[in-house]
Amino acid sequence: MRFEFIVDQHVKIKTFLKKHDVSKGLLAKIKFDGGAIRVNGQPQNATYLLNIGDHLVIDIPSEEDVTGSLEPISHPLEIIYEDEHFMVINKPAGFASIPSILHSSTIANFVKGYYLEQGYENKQVHIVTRLDRDTSGLMLFAKHGYAHARLDKQLQQKLIQKRYFALVRGSGSLEKKGEIIAPIGRPEDSIITRCVMSTGKYAHTSYEIVQSWGDIHLVDIRLHTGRTHQIRVHFAHIGFPLLGDDLYGGSMEHGIERQALHCHRIGFFNPFSEKELICESDLTNDFKSVIMNLQNKK
Repeated sequence: MRFEFIVDQHVKIKTFLKKHDVSKGLLAKIKFDGGAIRVNGQPQNATYLLNIGDHLVIDIPSEEDVTGSLEPISHPLEIIYEDEHFMVINKPAGFASIPSILHSSTIANFVKGYYLEQGYENKQVHIVTRLDRDTSGLMLFAKHGYAHARLDKQLQQKLIQKRYFALVRGSGSLEKKGEIIAPIGRPEDSIITRCVMSTGKYAHTSYEIVQSWGDIHLVDIRLHTGRTHQIRVHFAHIGFPLLGDDLYGGSMEHGIERQALHCHRIGFFNPFSEKELICESDLTNDFKSVIMNLQNKK
């Protein structure tokens, strides 16, 4: 895959490329695995001193996934957006993002199968944003390692916006808008659950109520950090666990058998097109059914 730059600094190639998120590891791959660096049409190495106005071209070798560690599985994908660098899919509830001892038929397997069916040059699966098995909605993928590196930088700078809809229920009053800032960690007696604890990692969740039916609220949530089970833990912590989330004390009385959580919006800056990209996803049928029943009872 080829990338081109017009140089705007009098620096070494490796210094210039570092500012464009090309890591030392990727430079090594270019050097040893069949890539190339050219300046004004001439081959150069990473220590070559650039001049302003130079035309720099890098050829990054394809990713063959030589380990074969991820089994490709043919399965339909609902693709919301795709270009040569990124892909956003609408994940159904009930599928884990990546394989584990408990899960072997996952979204990552399906994406690998799709790449092979399409005959894509790069065959490694790069997940940028994951979702829990029973959470539905948008997942963002990078289609090659360089694209992943560029979005990782946005993740670190908290520039990728992820918003969720959730149905929560509690006995107290829930403010119309709020910020939940509470550290999350894993208790010693569990490998699955998380909880708010003083020794946990910083976690920040913003929310706004969209609609209410008595003690049940549809909330629009923005994540500022990405801790495991963050939304579920934070809302359980303030006394408003998600419907269907029996792991954290959520009500199972409203016809939804998984946590009522859906990633409905992802926004990020596409560094290759230099445009802001926003993808949105409609609620799933089980989510809509609960809302319809609540509206009919009102």
